[in-house]
Amino acid sequence: MLSRHVRRALITRSRVSRRGVSTLLQELADRGFIHQTTKQKELSNALETAPQTLYSGIDPTAPALHIGHLFPLMCVLHFHLRNHNPIYLIGGATGLVGDPSGRTKERSPADVKQVEDNVVQLTASIKRFFVGASEYASSRGYQPTTKAVNVKSNLEWHGEFKMLDFLQQVGSHARVNTMLARDSVKSRLDSHQGMSFTEFTYQLLQAYDFYYLHKTLGCRIQVGGSDQWGNIVAGVELISKLNSSQDASEPFGVTTPLLTTASGDKFGKSAGNAVWMQEDLTSVFDFYQYFIKVEDADVYNLLKVFTLLPLDELHAIMTDHNTAPEKRIAQRKLAAEVTELVHGAAAAEQAVLKSEVLFRQPNASLKLDSGALLKAFESDPRLRRCSSEEIFSVPLGKLAAKHGLVTSNAAARNLIHAKGLYFNDIVVPDSQYVTKEQDLVGGRVLVLRAGKDKMIVLALEH
Repeated sequence: MLSRHVRRALITRSRVSRRGVSTLLQELADRGFIHQTTKQKELSNALETAPQTLYSGIDPTAPALHIGHLFPLMCVLHFHLRNHNPIYLIGGATGLVGDPSGRTKERSPADVKQVEDNVVQLTASIKRFFVGASEYASSRGYQPTTKAVNVKSNLEWHGEFKMLDFLQQVGSHARVNTMLARDSVKSRLDSHQGMSFTEFTYQLLQAYDFYYLHKTLGCRIQVGGSDQWGNIVAGVELISKLNSSQDASEPFGVTTPLLTTASGDKFGKSAGNAVWMQEDLTSVFDFYQYFIKVEDADVYNLLKVFTLLPLDELHAIMTDHNTAPEKRIAQRKLAAEVTELVHGAAAAEQAVLKSEVLFRQPNASLKLDSGALLKAFESDPRLRRCSSEEIFSVPLGKLAAKHGLVTSNAAARNLIHAKGLYFNDIVVPDSQYVTKEQDLVGGRVLVLRAGKDKMIVLALEH
């Protein structure tokens, strides 16, 4: 057993300073990714010397990634882009137990089949994210990386681990007084809910994950949220106790801060449905709009962590933004960058175009491309298909009423009289005005708008 003095020397809680850190750690610190590290100087030297293997974990509580996962994913991406070797570990085993960190009560028992399905789907989602993120990074000036991120489930080793073997190999090295002192345990023991033995052992299971990956894949670094500090420390200590070789590589821990809004709420935890990083669960347009609606007080921090734009460029964006906050320059940049990161450049372009059409800035001219516009609105109920007979013979006021843009023909006439009905941002001159061929964008599309907010897209069927 290690002495208390040795243990304290091994685990040094250090916040990244401005001196003596590697380029990677400095950038992570500048962008707001670093909360604590173990042995900062040694970690810095290791990262400067050679490619390192690191891991970060995710519990399979859902079948897909959501924006709450984006912060740790981006932190790992920075390691990946600097030629380090990430492992993304899905808790196929620990997800059945439930991590007590940051929770006031025990999770409901997980369904085994559901966890298995979630592991399969998350594996595909994580791999897909890093492929797309690498493409995004290349387009932002980063050297392309050919390394694939290794995605594993810890059921691979925990599933065959007999209880007696676990108690002998892991439990014998765990001191109960140390386990009781962990923040995740203390807060629960002081509560009315208490803590089950199952949850109490979670930190040992996670500690063994780090040991197993260190032993089999040379993984030296674990990256986790600030609430994972105790579990990460447990892993570092277990590796040190079980490694008899003096040549064994030293393990390190890195934690990220809790990402919160200026109002103190956890980012991504808003009222209503989750914002998923998967198009069939949250449309690309709704994903884009979520970031458009970010508050001014939060947008700079989110630009730092959710984009790969240089910090000096972000400063310039914020300078422009602050001259006219109502234009939401920073939010539009954030939304476009994150949408491209997650969904690709083509999808981001469509979301931007759709947003410009739907929420055009006052007095701003709109340049439309019919093909891009139809692609952007292809699954939107505001897209209406019209025959040539209808579009070239029915007055625009009546078309507006027929397709629900206004409530009636009378309402359309009143709107036209008030100069409030537009086609392609041109005021409809009178109630009998009929569309001409030259009015159509690309010979196919007419954007019909009532007032500032309501609009439909009329598409000519060939």
